[in-house]
Formats: sequence, structure tokens, C-alpha cells
Amino acid sequence: MRVFFVILAAAGLFGSSQELQAAELVNGINAVVHDSVITYQAVEDYTRQAVLSQQSRTAAGLNQATIDKLRSDNLETLLERQLILHDFKTAGYSLPESLIEDVVQARIRSRYSDRATLTKTLQEEGTTYEKFRQQVRDQFIIEQMRFKNISHEIMISPHKIEAYYLEHKEDFKTEDMVKLRLILLNKTSADDPQARKMAEEIISKIKEGVSFSEMASVNSQGPQRGQGGERDWEKTSGLRKELAEAAAALKPGDLSGVIETPEACYLMLVEGKRPAHIQSLSDTRGEIEGTLLRQERARLQDQWIARLKKKTFVRYF
Repeated sequence: MRVFFVILAAAGLFGSSQELQAAELVNGINAVVHDSVITYQAVEDYTRQAVLSQQSRTAAGLNQATIDKLRSDNLETLLERQLILHDFKTAGYSLPESLIEDVVQARIRSRYSDRATLTKTLQEEGTTYEKFRQQVRDQFIIEQMRFKNISHEIMISPHKIEAYYLEHKEDFKTEDMVKLRLILLNKTSADDPQARKMAEEIISKIKEGVSFSEMASVNSQGPQRGQGGERDWEKTSGLRKELAEAAAALKPGDLSGVIETPEACYLMLVEGKRPAHIQSLSDTRGEIEGTLLRQERARLQDQWIARLKKKTFVRYF
């Protein structure tokens, strides 16, 4: 272990605070697990990837508190990985190199299509094939160790599912749902009379026997024109105010009058309604089982990692 403290002591040789901070980031030790070092730079690299991933999903910047939380969580993730790899080694397990090679080749095919694409990607990322192979090997070991110590032990009984359902019934309450066909006729201006005139003509034709879907396919300017104006089931509360009020007043099979807004005129055919209700246990069983599995997996993971920390040298810096 002396080598780690020699490295730490060497940090004192840097003169300026900026040099010290740069050295801590690149070479500084954030944590030690037995004889493995987790550097500040490794945590920063991992955090940078997480930040970019979250920002791509939210299209918004993350505040400093969120980034600090990510950094802390990522340190624990990297520390747990080293604990698991150390446990694999000390337990005397081994993997045939032929199996690792099969796993590596499968990863290349699934993510990169071929070796040439992988090589180009690794060059762009500034890493090597050997490091990539080691990462795949480590990830495979971690997955197998998690399965051995966590996943295969989990059983969710019907009683647990039923108890969770009774305790969380309100979580399974659905809103009023409606299934519509709509004809949208845009206005050229707020006082444009043509859209309303055309809507009234369409109503007349529908009453004479022409189907709503046929009239929608010919006349509607909405995105569902090709489907005869048909929309998926949706929450009534998600409709714009004028449409929601009209849908609430109609029964399945009813045709609306002209629904006018400043931008357009609408015609609506209500095809179905589902009143707000609490979903049944049979409808939610799969969702509940998935939730309980995740919760139990997290609990067992925490217990397992706590045991590994007790029997392994771990130090934070």
C-alpha cells in the first residue's frame, strides 16, 4: 500500500494551487479498493458521460448540485465495480479466455457491426483495443457476480404483489380516456368564414350517410388524415379546452357540431370512452412485480456491497 501514499505525498511537490488542482484531477487518488486506485480523473470522465447523456434527454443544462450528486454516485459506482472484481479474484474464480473472446466479439457485432468500425471509434476516443477488451471482460465478470449474489435469489410471491397493490391502489388510478376521430379545418384568419362553412357541409354529408372516416381522409388537414382522422386513446384532460368540453358532452357514437377556435374548426366523432377508475390487480400485476424486483435487487445489492466493504480495504481521499 506504500505506493499510494508516495503518490499522494508527491502531490505536495507542485508549486502553484492551479498546478496542484490539475495534478489532483489527472493523477489524484479519489479512493483505493485493496490494490486498485480510483482517480479523480476516472470519476470526472464517468461523470462527464452521465452529464452529456442526461442533457441529451432533457435538452437543458444541469445545475451544480445535480452534477455534484452525479459525481458522488459515480465514485460509488466505480468503487463497487472494483469491490466486485476483487471479490471475483479472491474467491478463486476464473474465466476461459475463449469465453471472453466470444463475449468481446458479440459486443463488437451488437454495438459496432465490425472490427473496423470499433477501431475507428476507439481511435476517436483515444483508447486502445486492449483497454476495450479489458472493459468488456470486467463488465462480464460484474454481471455474472451480480447474478450469482443477487438476481438468482429473488422471488416475488403473489402475496407480496397483492399487498403492494392494496397499499398503493391510488397509484393505479387512471384518468378519463377518450377515443376520437377528428376533422381539422384550418382558418386563414380568426374571422375566416370558409372553414366553418366547409365544416357544416361535411356534417350534412355525414348525416346523409357518408362515413366520418371518408370525409376525414378527403378534407381533414390534421396529422391523422391518412387514418381517417382516427386518434389513439388519450386522456380527456390532455385535449385542448374546446375539444375536451365537447368530448365530455358526447356519448360513444355521437357526432359533434362545429367546434370553433381562433385558429381552426373541428368536427369530432367519439368512438369510445373509459371513465376514470382504479386498474385491477390483474392489469397491474406485471408492473408491480417489476417494481418489487427492482426494489429487492437494490436491497440485496446494498447488503452485498456492505459485506464486501467490511472484508476489503477501502479508503476515500
